[in-house]
Amino acid sequence: MTTDTSQPVAKPIEPGAFNAGMRIVLWNVLSLAAALAGWQLASVLIASPFFPGPLKIVEAFVQLATQGDTFGHSLWTHSWASIERVLVGFGLGVVLGVPLGLLMGLYPEVYAGTRSVLEPFRFIPPIAWIPLAIIFFSGLTRFAFLIFLGAFFPVFTSTLVGVSRVEPIHRKVGLVHGAGKLWTLTHVVVPTVMPDIMAGMRVGLGAAWLTIVAAELAGGISTGLGRMMTNYAELVQVPHVIVGMLLIGFIGFVMNEILLLIEKRLFRWRWQVSL
Repeated sequence: MTTDTSQPVAKPIEPGAFNAGMRIVLWNVLSLAAALAGWQLASVLIASPFFPGPLKIVEAFVQLATQGDTFGHSLWTHSWASIERVLVGFGLGVVLGVPLGLLMGLYPEVYAGTRSVLEPFRFIPPIAWIPLAIIFFSGLTRFAFLIFLGAFFPVFTSTLVGVSRVEPIHRKVGLVHGAGKLWTLTHVVVPTVMPDIMAGMRVGLGAAWLTIVAAELAGGISTGLGRMMTNYAELVQVPHVIVGMLLIGFIGFVMNEILLLIEKRLFRWRWQVSL
């Protein structure tokens, strides 16, 4: 009797998938280059200090990265201040939105009995809470509260809707085989709802960045990308304002791509539909 001791062989990357990925990268590089070239050409033709080209933006970025702003704060200090506030508020929105969405999805009567309390708050934009947040909170707590309001409802709503999509037959099969409610929740409900949760997290992340910029523009702080943009807007330094805008877009893009990578890693089984 022999024993097979061979090690599993890693599955090679298919040439077709590799070529498709390279084409996507190439098209993104070309589209970015075309956009930058068009932007630079337009700035030369317009020749206005209020419409700087990419070269002026790069100069402003280098200045901020090496010398800091007018108050001596480095670009990293402003970026990290905004990132920290977003992560704290977004994390709170996920931690509270997912369990509450699961609870009300599994017990619809609870949601039906509390809709008059929850739903009106969903339609109040987080920006509308800024005056009250300034009065009642300070420091990180203020921003965490505002970002929580922006991130909570997309995550909560996606989770709530996702629970309704769980096939009853899947839950009944587990119950027939003696599975308890906790096992059914962790092995049937949560895996089924996870794609909806991830989608809600991506929407909530975008809402979080929209909220933090508006909150930082309101003042009361010295650091943050929104605060930096306001300071330079008062000095009519358009390139420095655009640097803040582009950094917000880049950081948000990176965070969204991280969530997408996690989603693709978890849900390899999902079908991809294309034309």
